[in-house]
Amino acid sequence: MTKAELSAIPNAIRIVTWNINRGQRLNEVIEFLAEAAADLILLQEVDLNARRTNCRNVAYDIAQALAMNYAFGCEFEELSQRRNRMPAYHGQATLSRFPLLNSRILRFHRQSKFWLPRWFIPRMRPFQRRVGGRMALISFVDLPGQMLIVYNVHLESRADDDLRCGQLLELLDDVCQHAPDVQVVVAGDFNADLRQEPFASIIGNAGLSNPFAHFFSLPTTVPSRFHSSRTIDWILTKGPLSASEPKLHDLIRASDHYPLSFILSDRPLEIPTRKKT
Repeated sequence: MTKAELSAIPNAIRIVTWNINRGQRLNEVIEFLAEAAADLILLQEVDLNARRTNCRNVAYDIAQALAMNYAFGCEFEELSQRRNRMPAYHGQATLSRFPLLNSRILRFHRQSKFWLPRWFIPRMRPFQRRVGGRMALISFVDLPGQMLIVYNVHLESRADDDLRCGQLLELLDDVCQHAPDVQVVVAGDFNADLRQEPFASIIGNAGLSNPFAHFFSLPTTVPSRFHSSRTIDWILTKGPLSASEPKLHDLIRASDHYPLSFILSDRPLEIPTRKKT
């Protein structure tokens, strides 16, 4: 990328990724995102017409509240969440202050069979039967002077690391099709610690940087009586721009995950700090 092209890009693009646990505490989610003043937001576990979130279109409601463009990608049809025979869905949403172009879904070939409906399992909420599969929502963000490609990712939770590695390899095969001077951001819920092998080598071999790798011994999920904290949410980058100010917002309890944020610009990576908000 030339100096002239870099100068045309906004000084800093603030990016947030967050698994919002379907948007069950939607007002609090919107409150944090409004205060974060992000230019680009990648959300996972976003409901559409599900009973547990009062049949709301969660992505649309957030986009309206923040006056942002958005794209929604369906991960699953939630068979136990429909109301009055209207289907309910669950997936990823990407919101942007800039135009979003050519959004598409990359549905992974490798999938867990855990969620599949079976004749002997009732289609009731505790059993969470689903039709669909894990995927990445890919969007082109039309920045002034530059196209940014974002991958909004959710890897499988009900599987082992071999399956997640397979899904990650499918994702990175797609990422590596872009020219080296194209800026790419890959973010979301990976359900894995990407500092560990073989994930770290897979990411490094694909030429991606992990600005949070030196930051985290900190968990990205909220501890509960049934689950311990884990470090599974990440933001990866590839391209001419640099990530700075990576932050974990670990006082935000509107979901069972914490939001992550960072700034993408032509500035070098800064020493990361822990954000208390």
